[in-house]
Amino acid sequence: MDRMALVVGVNYYSDKRIPNLSGCVNDAEEVARLLKRNGDSSRSRNFDCKELYATGPDHVVNRAAIKDEARRLFQSKAEIALFYFSGHGYIESTGGFINGSDSTRGDEGLSLRELVDLANGSSARHRIVILDSCYSGAAGSVPGMENHAAISEGVTILTASRSDQPSLERKGHGVFTSLLINALEGAAANLTGSITPGSVYAHIDQSLGMWDQRPVFKTNTDSFVSLREVDPAISLDDLRKLKKLFPTEDYEYRLDPSYEPRDEGRTDAMPPAEPRNNLVFSLLQKYNRHGLLVPVGADHMWNAAMESKSCRLTLLGKHYRRLADQGLL
Repeated sequence: MDRMALVVGVNYYSDKRIPNLSGCVNDAEEVARLLKRNGDSSRSRNFDCKELYATGPDHVVNRAAIKDEARRLFQSKAEIALFYFSGHGYIESTGGFINGSDSTRGDEGLSLRELVDLANGSSARHRIVILDSCYSGAAGSVPGMENHAAISEGVTILTASRSDQPSLERKGHGVFTSLLINALEGAAANLTGSITPGSVYAHIDQSLGMWDQRPVFKTNTDSFVSLREVDPAISLDDLRKLKKLFPTEDYEYRLDPSYEPRDEGRTDAMPPAEPRNNLVFSLLQKYNRHGLLVPVGADHMWNAAMESKSCRLTLLGKHYRRLADQGLL
């Protein structure tokens, strides 16, 4: 398997000056569960996950263990090396930290600069760092130059909050990871069923208001990679038919009442339903439901058919038609 993930959740902290957390381990376990297998019908294997969970005095995850396993992860030659952490974070003028169970103060954690250096120096093709911890937006930033990121090609960083914000828990779960889980379950999938770091960020960003903690996304890559696959909203075969039904991007597909299978609203002057046209219309309606096309001069596809109007591709529809035309679907 050429996909590796290190998933860390820390609820327990030995020093009472650092309060214990309640939802980090549950969140991390759910992220690991989703990463291990794809969500499509095949349930194929996805990431080979190593999991570190701190749940109490007998199950701790110290700073050294996080660093050692992160080093092992990023020293691999995997296609994708993914690091996920949920636990306490800390920020000071020299940079940010994530804290293991043995931290007695915030700056005794693993520094984000050190973590990002491991990712930057990795020989894995794609390196992804996902952090659900307070002030995690400092990852990849240069101290004193917070508006500048220092990440190598192939590195992507997704964090729960900006460098000046805490990462919140609600009802025993991290706000950020709850949305991350939702995204990995399929809410962030594109029409072909792929879930990318960019689509995950977009889903989380759109789900949080401007008064909430704000996620941070930093990347230096020339191609996005799929984190997980789910069943596509439209089959690839149906998407490929866009090229045949629409010979050009601006082509308008002409409809008439024979495309509508129902007799409701049909007059004697209208042609009867035609089974072959009904099958085409069913596919056009599916495209419409997923934002690939719109009726022209009518409010709904039914009206477009019964009034002999047409339909045309949206910008999204043109995008997928181009993919089909270029053999990329």
